[in-house]
Amino acid sequence: MKLIHYFLKLNPYRQILWLVLAIGFSGSIVSLTMQYVFDFNPCVMCIQQRVAMMVLTLLALLMLILPLSRAWARLVAAVGVSVPTAFGAYIAAKQIYIQSLPITEQPSCGAPWTFRLRGAPLFDWYEPIIRGTGVCGKVEKLMGLSLPTWALLFFVGVLSLLWGGLIYAKWMKK
Repeated sequence: MKLIHYFLKLNPYRQILWLVLAIGFSGSIVSLTMQYVFDFNPCVMCIQQRVAMMVLTLLALLMLILPLSRAWARLVAAVGVSVPTAFGAYIAAKQIYIQSLPITEQPSCGAPWTFRLRGAPLFDWYEPIIRGTGVCGKVEKLMGLSLPTWALLFFVGVLSLLWGGLIYAKWMKK
């Protein structure tokens, strides 16, 4: 109860960043759970979306350090967290397009990241995050929607929170 009371007393944009952090962390856990518990085999594009989700989560945490009562800090936070979020939305939209094509017209999504980055520094540390050899054109559904559709909804939701909160904060100052 005290935690909720403390949260509600925070700067509104700080609340939004905490919410983005919680949503991003939850999405990352769901992504890893689907792979390692439910045996979904992510493709190259799925892994790019997962990494974008993890990067936006880390950036949201980092942006909490900024003095978010200042307009410049809110703008820096919105732009900083939006970059990986927009990249993830782009990859999700591209995968939705690829999945809409007939199988014979679907392009390859490339070599697995574990193959591309083998031998890179600290590879053993991040290899479980980028492991996957799935086919980008294969449609896996969860509650009636394809996984990249869920990812796109996630990324668009985060962008809406970030920029809606920024506009709201500016509007409330007037």
